Amino acid sequence: MNTIKTIFKIGKGPSSSHTIGPYNATKAFIGEINRKNIKKINKIRASLYGSLALTGRGHLTDKAIIEAASGYNVEVLFFPEKILPFHPNGMVIDAISKDGKSLLSWEIYSIGGGEVLINFSKNDDSKNLVNLSELEGNEKKDFLDIYPFSTMEEILTFLRKSGKSFWEYVEDFEGSSIWDYLSLVWQTMLQSIDRGINREGVLPGNLHIYRKASLYHAKSLNFMGNMQKEGLLYSYALAVAEENACGGIIATAPTCGSSGVLPAILFHLKGEYNITEHKILRALATAGLIGKLVQTNASISGAEVGCQGEIGVACSMAAAAATYLLGGTPSQIEYAAEMGLEHHLGLTCDPLGGYVQIPCIERNAFAAARAIDACLFSILSDGSHKISFDKIVEVMKQTGKDLPSIYKETSLGGIAYVNKENEQPEV
Repeated sequence: MNTIKTIFKIGKGPSSSHTIGPYNATKAFIGEINRKNIKKINKIRASLYGSLALTGRGHLTDKAIIEAASGYNVEVLFFPEKILPFHPNGMVIDAISKDGKSLLSWEIYSIGGGEVLINFSKNDDSKNLVNLSELEGNEKKDFLDIYPFSTMEEILTFLRKSGKSFWEYVEDFEGSSIWDYLSLVWQTMLQSIDRGINREGVLPGNLHIYRKASLYHAKSLNFMGNMQKEGLLYSYALAVAEENACGGIIATAPTCGSSGVLPAILFHLKGEYNITEHKILRALATAGLIGKLVQTNASISGAEVGCQGEIGVACSMAAAAATYLLGGTPSQIEYAAEMGLEHHLGLTCDPLGGYVQIPCIERNAFAAARAIDACLFSILSDGSHKISFDKIVEVMKQTGKDLPSIYKETSLGGIAYVNKENEQPEV
């Protein structure tokens, strides 16, 4: 299991798999052109397949690719009916000469959370897939396995024997440098909340949705007690989700579409209980480990397993972080994480018009509230329960496989289907 940094990526919304992944992959492709000193390029052609093609315009995939290949003539093609071998989010990018020949070609898979794999050989052997982090020469920690265990049960056994916490387990194998990275993630989260709370107006796209975070924040301050607390929690989650929807800079947790849940929980509890940044970073490490376990053993890609892999995992991460901050034991943290995911099982990814707006933005707010519920429920218990976190991850993976493709980030079913008048332009 590799670094939790893959769970917390910083970049532009609205989608980690449709925006951050293709952007980074295209940037690397242009870098390879420069490295090999390839000349006489007439255009850069990006061919999008499957989910990338079906919701690419609403997710700003084409704009991200054009921006990453700035200085070149860029052609983006959409092939929604074809799915490449290894993942629904596939694309092929070519450097095309004046006579139409491909001077350089990469087959790219954006597998969720901004993670990118490249198939240089273009055959059907998954062993040939190369992580973009490895190609870019990042620290070996960023793409190699650094953790000795890859299941929750193994980690809990280690914690019971050692007396350590989840965050200490992270520090043991990531090294002390992880705290600088998580500090940057936390600052990005705070900035996205602040921007989102203070901005008003209509979100981009043809859905014409007015931002709600600022209004919810102002109205909540007029309430008292639990109504005020929950209203403010909603506003924080909405703030980040709306910033993401307009292409702002956010931190994935574990994806762009679910990026509002964890920041809302951490910011809310920090204010309520005067929690230090030191402990916030430990909560982030705890949450990151939860997300990493799901990414390793199932998926955090809406195109692969539906929104249960995005909002469900975000709720699980946030519930674990909250339980740690409120004094929960490792067993109680595991229980909270299990509930956060369990009660989102089967959640479909059916974005209206291909935009990360409806139902995505509201889901961030409701998942944040559910994370608090899971935290309280687990802390009231002794941490024992019948269905383990590992089993729920296994169930989520199988449920994702069983979901029809129309419910996995294609905008062909569910809410997207019953609101056809708001469909994105045909591809």
